Amino acid sequence: MKPCDRNIQRTIDLTQEMIRLADRGDVDREDTGCGILYGMLRDAAYKLWRMAEEEKQRHSNKSTQPKT
Repeated sequence: MKPCDRNIQRTIDLTQEMIRLADRGDVDREDTGCGILYGMLRDAAYKLWRMAEEEKQRHSNKSTQPKT
């Protein structure tokens, strides 16, 4: 795996950990401030995840295009 693809995969892995942390934080929260924090964490994770998946797809498309 190329280093750039490995970094994209690591980013995807990190976003999954961010989502798990946001879910755990919501379960354990004591007030609405924590709810806002974990909601923002979850939103950021999903945005980054989507971007990383799109970039992963672009890399995949580049490697499958015929060379001229």
